[in-house]
Amino acid sequence: SPVNHVGMVVALDDLPPLLWHAELGRSLPDVWTGEHQRGVQLHKLADAVTTWKHRYGQRGWVRQLEGTIEREHEDRLMEVIQRYDGRAFPTTLGLAGQWAKGRVRRRPQQSLEAIYCAELVATTYQYMGLLPSERPPSWYDPGRFWSGDNLELVRPFKLGGEIAVRVPDAVEEPTPAP
Repeated sequence: SPVNHVGMVVALDDLPPLLWHAELGRSLPDVWTGEHQRGVQLHKLADAVTTWKHRYGQRGWVRQLEGTIEREHEDRLMEVIQRYDGRAFPTTLGLAGQWAKGRVRRRPQQSLEAIYCAELVATTYQYMGLLPSERPPSWYDPGRFWSGDNLELVRPFKLGGEIAVRVPDAVEEPTPAP
């Protein structure tokens, strides 16, 4: 797939849209802790996509969740954020190992010291009751959340197609007069 990272937009009440994800970088402050941290993070969505475009040259897309999110889903989401925010991102060897174990293991792991992006989204979706728990969260890779992979959620939920995220071009700083 053309996907190398996945996160989840958190849009609740009057909060600005947020991005729930796990990454190696720590260029933005985490909304939950206020700290710059690696691993599992909650960022303002606008800041994250702007940073990815201007600093790393990356493009972003979203897939809208179809189905009605109830208060119970939101409460479960907040529990996952509280539990996992700040967890480490695995080493390259640990990442490969977790993914490989997820391919042969059929029961979810109970406690993860380190967690990668797709595993975090799968964990969150499963805890919210949106994704079947027949596969462990470590079975998923970022490409599983791409529309070309036909991820099946618990009915009546499904993900729509990709919508490109538009980020304005960087504003150039004015050159001071001599």
